[in-house]
Formats: sequence, structure tokens, C-alpha cells
Amino acid sequence: MSIITVHDKQFQPYIGAKELQLRIKEMAEQISKDLAGEKPLFIAILNGSFMFAADVFKYLTIEAEISFIKLVSYKGTKSTGNVVTSIGLDEDLYGRTVVILEDIVDTGKTLYQFLPQLEHQQPKKLMIAALLTKPEALQHPIKIDYLGFSVPNKFLLGYGLDYDGLGRNLPEIYQLIE
Repeated sequence: MSIITVHDKQFQPYIGAKELQLRIKEMAEQISKDLAGEKPLFIAILNGSFMFAADVFKYLTIEAEISFIKLVSYKGTKSTGNVVTSIGLDEDLYGRTVVILEDIVDTGKTLYQFLPQLEHQQPKKLMIAALLTKPEALQHPIKIDYLGFSVPNKFLLGYGLDYDGLGRNLPEIYQLIE
């Protein structure tokens, strides 16, 4: 991995593909163990979580379903402060174990605004699996049940995370050089 340029910014390597896969496999194994005997519904938050969701799902050893919802709160390298739902959820959550798959919990605003909508449907359990969190940026109390990595409050790119639409396809995570 070396320094890359996306649009007008440079990014340096931060978390390698092998390290990501190892941690995601560990997370999926723990989820499988904790939810053995249940048939949870995983809800992946698009666009950023698509790679994380696919990898978690391929490592699960339990029966499970997956659905996708699109919530948008970023433009460029900054959060807009507004959360917009552009693709909704069709599944009935009543009495189900639900696991939210999120690429990154930054300020926590997206989940803070979205979770009450899910809780209103009375799931049996509502859990969160996040690949990344930025504790320094967190503004809302979000309980993450399964966490990949805690990271500094820096802009990240790759493995589903983008900078104005580009970089999601990278198998590793890069950090903005400021």
C-alpha cells in the first residue's frame, strides 16, 4: 500500500486488507456464537457498509437474512448534519433480532435518528455491528455491540468509505493526509 490521490486529496495507508478481513471474521464468529439458535435480520446501511456487510455475511455460520437501507449524511469530507432516508426498509421487525451493519459510527447522528424508527417496530433485540468508530467525534450515545476498530477523528477512505463517490472499491482503508 502506498499514498494514493482521489480527486484533489492524498491518502496514506491506515488498515490493510488482511487486518480488516481477520477482524471481520472474528466479529462474525462472535455474532454467530451470540445469536446461535436465532435467525437474525441484518440491516446494512448503504452505501458505505456494502463491503463490510458482504464480508460479515460470508463469515456467519448461522441462518440469517439481510436487507439494505440507504441513509445519507455526508457531502465531501464533512457531515451535513442532516440524515436523509433515500431507500426504506420493507421487513417487519416485530419480535425479531435485528443487527444493524454500519461502516463507521462518526458523530452517531445517523444511528441516533434511525434507531427510534426501528425500535418503534418492536424488535426482540436491536444490536449494532460497526466496522469503525471515532470516539472523539461521537456526539450521541450509541451502544456498539460488535466493533471492528476505534479510529482517530480523521477522514477515512476505502473498503466502502468514499470521498465524493470514489474510493469505495479499495480493499484497504486509507487516511486523509492533512
